[in-house]
Amino acid sequence: MPSLYKIPIQTLNKVGPKKAELFRKLGAESVGDLLRIYPRTYEDWSNPLTIEEAVQSDVCCVRARIEKICPPARIRGNMIIYKVIAADEYDHMNVTFFNQKYTYEKLRSGGEFLFYGCVRNNFGSYEMTSPAVSDTVSSVIHPIYPQVGTLTSKQIENAMQQAIKMLPEKTNDPIPRDLREKYGICNLDFAIRNIHFPVNNDAAVRSKKRFVFEELLILQLGIAMLNRGRICAVSHKIERDYTDEFLKLLSFVPTNAQLRSIRECIDDMLKLEHPMNRLIQGDVGSGKTAVAAAVCYTAVKNGLQCAFMAPTEILAQQHYESLTQLFKASDVHIALLTGSTTAAEKRRINDLLITGSIDIIIGTHALISDDVSFNRLGLVVTDEQHRFGVRQRSMLISKGDSPHIMVMSATPIPRTLALMIFGDLDLSVLDELPPGRQKTDTYLVDGSKRHRIYGFIKKHIENGNQCYIVCPLVEKGDSPLVSAEEYAESLKKTVLSGFRTEILHGKMKSREKDRIMNEFASGNIDILVSTTVIEVGINVPNATIMLIENAERFGLSQLHQLRGRVGRGKDKAYCILISDIQKESSLERLQVMCKTNDGFKIADEDLRLRGPGDFFGTRQHGLPELKTARLTDMMSLEAAGKAAAEILSSDPELEDKRHRALKFEVQRLFSFETIN
Repeated sequence: MPSLYKIPIQTLNKVGPKKAELFRKLGAESVGDLLRIYPRTYEDWSNPLTIEEAVQSDVCCVRARIEKICPPARIRGNMIIYKVIAADEYDHMNVTFFNQKYTYEKLRSGGEFLFYGCVRNNFGSYEMTSPAVSDTVSSVIHPIYPQVGTLTSKQIENAMQQAIKMLPEKTNDPIPRDLREKYGICNLDFAIRNIHFPVNNDAAVRSKKRFVFEELLILQLGIAMLNRGRICAVSHKIERDYTDEFLKLLSFVPTNAQLRSIRECIDDMLKLEHPMNRLIQGDVGSGKTAVAAAVCYTAVKNGLQCAFMAPTEILAQQHYESLTQLFKASDVHIALLTGSTTAAEKRRINDLLITGSIDIIIGTHALISDDVSFNRLGLVVTDEQHRFGVRQRSMLISKGDSPHIMVMSATPIPRTLALMIFGDLDLSVLDELPPGRQKTDTYLVDGSKRHRIYGFIKKHIENGNQCYIVCPLVEKGDSPLVSAEEYAESLKKTVLSGFRTEILHGKMKSREKDRIMNEFASGNIDILVSTTVIEVGINVPNATIMLIENAERFGLSQLHQLRGRVGRGKDKAYCILISDIQKESSLERLQVMCKTNDGFKIADEDLRLRGPGDFFGTRQHGLPELKTARLTDMMSLEAAGKAAAEILSSDPELEDKRHRALKFEVQRLFSFETIN
């Protein structure tokens, strides 16, 4: 029988070309892929409650008989309302449907049905609005799947039932039996069948536990295999520390935290028997670039080339300008390579890199292009590292012979997550800000204060300052959220209409984004209405106000990064969060921003409340997408880590027959064919 991963999704009944395209958007190209699309939750119809019991629950199943069917009534907007009265042995409840003729017509007086939804007690009268209805006596646990476009959970469920029937009698389980027994993990066949159609709640829990363990095991095996070779004989051990010479180039006195971090990096390069592999964590404005520059200087003076990769052209340009200014009195040669670099200039830079005439190359993803080669790449520095995938990082490192590695992040990352993302590393923390950096005052207000805020902004712009306004969307759609385009247009009707306003968002071409950011940095734009594309951006000391609309839509760490765009000059800075959210937990979360400017405290709170996916922003943590596991699940993370270490200690290439299925899953998760 062929692998289910080789059977196209369109093979299934009632999956035509259009529906197949929706399944592909869901991530299911094949039947095998479909089986790995797990339910996001379940509707448990297996344990019906009484009406009185149901009112104590959020969503549940109620068994009741139809006592009265009321005639349909047409209300505003051509909407038709259907009502029935249902009852159990003890109570009655009013059940209401809107424009659901099909559901209404299958209800019959005296018939017993299952209703799935929320029961509310409205002044002593029980009510249920638009519940799902079933006349099936033998109730089950229904899977609810993530939906894409017009593809419904029910349609996915029907396709999944077909896929389950195609499973072979004997499933090739990637986790060896001895490991399953050691860690209390059920076998793959049981897990696949019961995560989709569990026989009971316990079976669903056991199945999910299995897939959480499997995903974390495969993730850690893959990262370990990508990182292997790091701990090897050092090829670029430096002979001398040039830090004192570097410090003479500075126009400021570095903090103790900067000096400590520089010393830790240089000691690694001088003394370790393997390449340096160090993460530099520092809050916004803590001086990470100066630390990187110091380490690059010593590396260059020892005959090594350095590659400095940033996630955006704007940030790469900023680093290039900073380092060019810093090293202007030295003999260090620096170049910039981005997607906007002309073809002729790229060829010239590549030639100079190969001959060793360029000491430090600063760039974006352009640095990992196939045609970029080095003479003696000895140090790789990546800024805002969590924005790069593990494979991208590995590709840059592979351009040298086991180079030293420095990764930097202004997003404080708990050590467990750092180990997951970066492999075995050492940690340096910049836990103090340079003198002169001011605390940014942060306020949380609702939309009713918006016009007062505009007056506040007007006053500051008239005093010569600038303002950022951040919106969650680029353009107006069906969402009630504020869009950047809509917002910029509305400013023309306020007290801010006389000021120079521009829009910036990620859908723009790189050159247009760079033009606008440079105009803003030059003071030619008063108000920049933007999406989170400015989260990592150019340094604008004159910007003193950061206004964030729909603040509840952002993670705390992301809000902290945005706040870091202001407060970089001599003038007092302010961050204003606007949110009309009423949910107490959301308001409590946003209040954290008002109470502290400490990025590490904010990161810990964000990780606790929202998890790593939101913590880093949408898919910004650089890891393959996990479908069931959470990196905050410490027990599963540690168990899978131990299992991965056991496997790799005896079979580092996963060549053993027992581990070939695991290797296949590693390759599939990381979306590339081989791990070399």
